[in-house]
Amino acid sequence: MSKTILVTGSTGYVGTWVVKYLLEDGYHVRITVRDKSKSEKYAFIQKIANDAAGEIEVFEADLLKAGSYNDAASGCDAIIHLASPFTLRFKDPVKELIVPALQGTKNVLAAATASPTVKKVVLTSSVVSVYGDNIDMQEKGLQELSEDDFNESSTETHQPYSYSKVKAELAAWDIAKQQSQWELVVINPAFVMGPPLTTNTNSESIQFMKDILRGKFITGAPYLEIAFVDVRDAARAHILALKKEDAEGRYIIAERVIDFMSFTQLIKSQYPGKYPLPLMKTPKFMLYLVGWAFGLTTKYISRNVGYHFKINNSKSKQDLKLVYSPFEATIKDMIEAMKNLNLIKS
Repeated sequence: MSKTILVTGSTGYVGTWVVKYLLEDGYHVRITVRDKSKSEKYAFIQKIANDAAGEIEVFEADLLKAGSYNDAASGCDAIIHLASPFTLRFKDPVKELIVPALQGTKNVLAAATASPTVKKVVLTSSVVSVYGDNIDMQEKGLQELSEDDFNESSTETHQPYSYSKVKAELAAWDIAKQQSQWELVVINPAFVMGPPLTTNTNSESIQFMKDILRGKFITGAPYLEIAFVDVRDAARAHILALKKEDAEGRYIIAERVIDFMSFTQLIKSQYPGKYPLPLMKTPKFMLYLVGWAFGLTTKYISRNVGYHFKINNSKSKQDLKLVYSPFEATIKDMIEAMKNLNLIKS
């Protein structure tokens, strides 16, 4: 009999790939949605299941409702918890980011404890739970960032998304220490890019690529370094952490750190003359004047633009045996998939 795995956030950008890989491996996968009657929201997952060795089962659950995951978790062997808001467009960071991330984690882990069959929880955190600003590494006197580091610079008002991720992860570790039924493994992916599986997505990653290809940054790109990883590698990391019995602790999942201008140059090298890409690097002093147009605060600019940082991903390679996709392929596959799904013009 195949193992039963509950996947929260299963219709999200990374979650869809996690479900796809689980189904292809023959797992019985339970997914959660807010309203089962809106089958169009998860029809593409059912289609994947129809062509895979595994089976799918749909449950209703809400991140903010205590006990709503209990039925879905009952009888499961493990839980992969991906559900958490990821948006950079918000009005109330506490209500829209922090509370759902924190309360959702508590509710899902409570469901894990309530189900005596659950032996492992794989939690999706983020690399921004490791650091908040690019300057963090320098301020801490580090040569590189690793799984030993936690974000201590983000707050409700500065980098609230990053703050929501580190708060939720720390809460998860506290809960895990208070019980002995299940083991917790945490995945800390970098900024995820790569091909989406559906048009039914509001992913910030898709919006980010759309903005670049539509010329939002044509007047200039900031010297801003970002850590990236392929969505398929992020999903595979979850599966590897699930399967590997001695997987433990946190795993940074990042293929490389690259600055914004170099990122767009990779697009240019593969699609020369196709898209209105940045023509130059924007000086930092100019960003203080125009950063508001891109949603960048003065504090964000001062603590992130112009600073180099390094991430150590060796644990994911050594323990999980994760083989990373080259970022050049990630970019091309993403653009081609977006074209095929009519998310951008061909």
